[in-house]
Amino acid sequence: MFEVGIALIVVAVILMVVGLMTRRSSAAKREAVEAMKVAPERPDLDVASRPRPAVAEFHVRGEEAQVTFDVPLPPDGADEILQELLVNEAVEVVREKRHNLPIDGVTKVVALAGRGGEAVRVGSIDLPERGELPPPALGAPTLHLAHVGYDPIDQQFDRDVHEPPTVATKQRSEDLAPISDEIRIPRAVEIGLRGQGIDPVTMDSGEMVRGLLRLFGYMIEPGPDETSYIATKGGSRTFVREVPHTSGAYPELDEKAMRAFLFEFLERKTDRGMLVSDKYAPFGIYDMEQKEPKIRFITRERLQKFVDSLALS
Repeated sequence: MFEVGIALIVVAVILMVVGLMTRRSSAAKREAVEAMKVAPERPDLDVASRPRPAVAEFHVRGEEAQVTFDVPLPPDGADEILQELLVNEAVEVVREKRHNLPIDGVTKVVALAGRGGEAVRVGSIDLPERGELPPPALGAPTLHLAHVGYDPIDQQFDRDVHEPPTVATKQRSEDLAPISDEIRIPRAVEIGLRGQGIDPVTMDSGEMVRGLLRLFGYMIEPGPDETSYIATKGGSRTFVREVPHTSGAYPELDEKAMRAFLFEFLERKTDRGMLVSDKYAPFGIYDMEQKEPKIRFITRERLQKFVDSLALS
């Protein structure tokens, strides 16, 4: 009788443990299901990383939906490619905002652009029906070149690290000219930069490189301050430090800035490091790149080579 009682107690304990485990398992499953419902899907990297022109204003005036972009226009106005790009983007802006601002009476979408003055009308598209937007344009110009095999950062690390830095032949003046005076930029890339709000005439090297990285699918994450960031693509992370030049300052990159950059790169533990500057480079960058092949200096002498390979992509 005693043995039967012991057996019953053991069975009861087992059933209680099994029930508790089942309840916990069910609760865990419910939590997982709820988490899947709440957690947003990871956006496609191509879509998320595609740079888009910044919208300055959006209005519906009469039968026109007018979208104004903060895009610097060339002196001779927008060419056909930039016009088409901005008109297509204007349609997408209206598509996104149509739930907040009814467009039932709209018959035309108008793209305007400009900076530092009155916006200029660059193009428009008639709607197929009043209030009905056309489908997204396939094969239209975009600001995204991630599908191109060229990679701006990989190209810098593919070159022979034993190649010494180019030495500038012209006299180094403390009053450095804008890089646009010395660099030739492919037309398609110029349009891509303008579409991001970067003026190729007044940009510095930091703005240019940032714009190029976005064009080629890099995600830009903020760094410890406004002149640094992490560029991420395909699982590879690159720490980028910008060293701007101010009028009247010494035109050559100093060794203190170089050492600070190397220390920051090692501290961040990223895959690669890149310093970008309008300044000229001292010969010391050659030794530093030899000792640490995971870093590169993109200084004034190297900017044209950085851009030239784009024409081959």
